[in-house]
Amino acid sequence: MKNSAWNQFTKARNHYRSEIKKLLLKLPELQNVQQKLVNSRSPSYTVETPIVYNSALDDVKADSEIRLILVADNPGRREQMAENRRYLVGPSGKIAEKFFRDNPSLNTDFRTNVIILNKTPIHTPRTVELKELCRLGGSILETALAESQRIMARLLLEFHQALICENGKVPPVWIIGYSEMKKGGVFEAYTNELKAIYGSTDLKESVFLYRHFSMNQFTIDLKQQTVRGETLDKTLKWIGTAYRERFLWR
Repeated sequence: MKNSAWNQFTKARNHYRSEIKKLLLKLPELQNVQQKLVNSRSPSYTVETPIVYNSALDDVKADSEIRLILVADNPGRREQMAENRRYLVGPSGKIAEKFFRDNPSLNTDFRTNVIILNKTPIHTPRTVELKELCRLGGSILETALAESQRIMARLLLEFHQALICENGKVPPVWIIGYSEMKKGGVFEAYTNELKAIYGSTDLKESVFLYRHFSMNQFTIDLKQQTVRGETLDKTLKWIGTAYRERFLWR
């Protein structure tokens, strides 16, 4: 990254860290509510990090080559562990890592050339359990969850703008998992904010939507939609564009 890009990146990273701290202060009972939710499941575990800042961003240096921004859902069990506090380090992350390793034509190492954000930094064992967490935590938590999504959407734009190359090349954004982005879904607030802040910018053309890496949904969908003779890069672009036009904007 050139000096200007690096300065913008560090500013976005500091903003991200600051927003996590603000959310934690607003939700002093969150960890207790999360633990109650976790205790109702089997196996149970100890909630260590109720709101997770992706510490992998701290590994990014001025000479790092970031070729892709990937947006997942929210931190799960492994992501919130104190020894990790990183996004996509569980089974889905391993599938994603393998996908990029098995497709060298993309020229992307998942752990060094990709930065990962989430639609919300609030932890639950499974994404769909965000609804149950809000039921247990009440309106205060429900409001905070929606606000956290708006924050993460705005942070995505900040990072996206920071990573525009000196030659004007724009890194793509892959939003993984679109099923809960629809109206009435867990991530409706994220979708609405994306539409509001990206809709009038040229950057929206570099945002693509895909199915989850979990349970190999991403790779299965890619295989089913691949046309013989097409390059992987071209296939990924038209699949991601089709889902974007369906769920975000045309």
